[in-house]
Amino acid sequence: MTNSSSSKSLRSQLWFDNASDIGMTAMYLERYFNFGLTPEELKSGRPIIGIAQSGSELSPCNFIHTQIVDRVRDGIRDGGGIPLVFPVHPIQETGRRPTAALDRNLAYLGLVEILHGYPFDGVVLTTGCDKTTPAAIMAATTVDLPAIVLSGGPMLDSYWRGQMSGSGTTHWAARKLHAKGEMDEADHIDMAIGQVPSTGHCNTMGTALTMNSLAEGLGLSLTGCASIPAPYRDRAAMAYKTGKQAVTMVHEDLRPTRILTKKAFENAIALNTVLGGSTNAQIHINAIARHAGIDIDITEWETHGYDLPLLVNLQPAGEYLGEAYHRAGGVPAVLWELDQAGKLHGDCVTCDGNSIGDRVAETSDRRVILSFDAPMKKQAGFIVMSGNLFDSAILKTSVIDEEFQKRFLEHPDHPGMFEGRVIVFEGSEDYHARINDPSLNIDETCILVIRQAGPVGWPGSAEVVNMQPPDYLLKQGVNSLPTLGDGRQSGTSGSPSILHVTPESAVGGPLALLQSNDKVRIDIPNRRVDLLVEETELEERRKSWTADMPDHQTPWQQLYREHVGPLSTGGCFDFATAYSNVRAAVPRNNH
Repeated sequence: MTNSSSSKSLRSQLWFDNASDIGMTAMYLERYFNFGLTPEELKSGRPIIGIAQSGSELSPCNFIHTQIVDRVRDGIRDGGGIPLVFPVHPIQETGRRPTAALDRNLAYLGLVEILHGYPFDGVVLTTGCDKTTPAAIMAATTVDLPAIVLSGGPMLDSYWRGQMSGSGTTHWAARKLHAKGEMDEADHIDMAIGQVPSTGHCNTMGTALTMNSLAEGLGLSLTGCASIPAPYRDRAAMAYKTGKQAVTMVHEDLRPTRILTKKAFENAIALNTVLGGSTNAQIHINAIARHAGIDIDITEWETHGYDLPLLVNLQPAGEYLGEAYHRAGGVPAVLWELDQAGKLHGDCVTCDGNSIGDRVAETSDRRVILSFDAPMKKQAGFIVMSGNLFDSAILKTSVIDEEFQKRFLEHPDHPGMFEGRVIVFEGSEDYHARINDPSLNIDETCILVIRQAGPVGWPGSAEVVNMQPPDYLLKQGVNSLPTLGDGRQSGTSGSPSILHVTPESAVGGPLALLQSNDKVRIDIPNRRVDLLVEETELEERRKSWTADMPDHQTPWQQLYREHVGPLSTGGCFDFATAYSNVRAAVPRNNH
């Protein structure tokens, strides 16, 4: 029978020091001695702290954790705990096909099983590449063991021919230069390589730096953790402090559900805006909230985030990169601005037992972190769109540049609203094959649409909505067109796209009925996107529509597609969000 309670003060003692079942205690103990642990350690009553190791050669953005893991061990030991390192399922955005988004839920499920089934009292979550952060937090929250996030930190600042050239954003710039004929293939590759000067994740405010900043803003990391560049000595020091704090959290029973309150998530939404954070944050924060038992509707991203300014001058929305962000004060300095403006719930609890309001500190560099009185942009959050093409989608306003603003949003008779002829692509292969097809007659007023890119259709939801114009328009100086789709885009992209269209086309959402050369009206002030086609015509299209998705290529793809929810609610498995406080039910003995 499953034992749901115990008089033992530590969960691990049910494995390693259970006086009522010496036979099972002996079985659990013996194999852990074969690499040098002793009975005195495992029976000492000291907390067993897991180190969820996400670093590997398959996950280069997290590789730094393989180099600093011993400092985490040292911290746990000096804090009075026993460290046990274990691997988690790898996630690497730039290497995984068809998309690393498939792996977020897989890593989550695997980590839940590890934390539930093994003798852990607490865990250090090593994160870095964007989806490792939500996957780890989702799992620790479901199990509700004391957990603390140790991010790996951004790469050092990168340069191309003397100019700052941020990770991720460099790809989009290089593609345009190559398309214009201003760069050959060798320079294209060389420019891409130049954006990787060291270990660490993206040094831009892409999804990795966004999510690790939001983890700190939620209170799950120690003060200043998110911004320390991976190679800095301070990163190893932070690893030590994090390991030590993990033990304290066990003694204080400081679990994720005590930290992840509704107010904490509202702080994260506000923080994301002033950071110029990634659109992917909407998916991941909503997913974490659901696993914490907190309801965050997609509209709250506009309610709590839109009417806030852009304050952090980092690429892709700004100029600088990660080292400058760190030197300027990182997350504590950004939180200081929110606090001064009365936009921070300062009483939220953090992993060190103090409030988030105790962590704020004014910036030392106003070039990088601006004030509310002199922001880069006054209203910079996400807006939530709807209409007859979808129930919801988001638009990141902080990356709407002057060229785009003038061409599409400044008509004297209807500012913020425009109509355009759509060009529809069925996935990124179709886009790359046909974007330069002259028969499409793409001009500077067209809207590029990509579908079959959502969680079910891709599968996993791909970062493909940030499409660039055809080469001949780029050569004419048209650097961006409106783009819309049911997939995602890279957090490093500066494209003002309408993303995360729900319901997606693959499940029969109205986007599936769209045809090239249809007219679509985008009305930003009224948050509407509408297809200008008669309903009778749409009814005829519905009658002839049939689902057309790529075949499952692996068993996991089939399972994923059968259970994944929409991006608007976090791309979660609905059955998984029903589980909470998993640690309360002690698993049955194995013999």
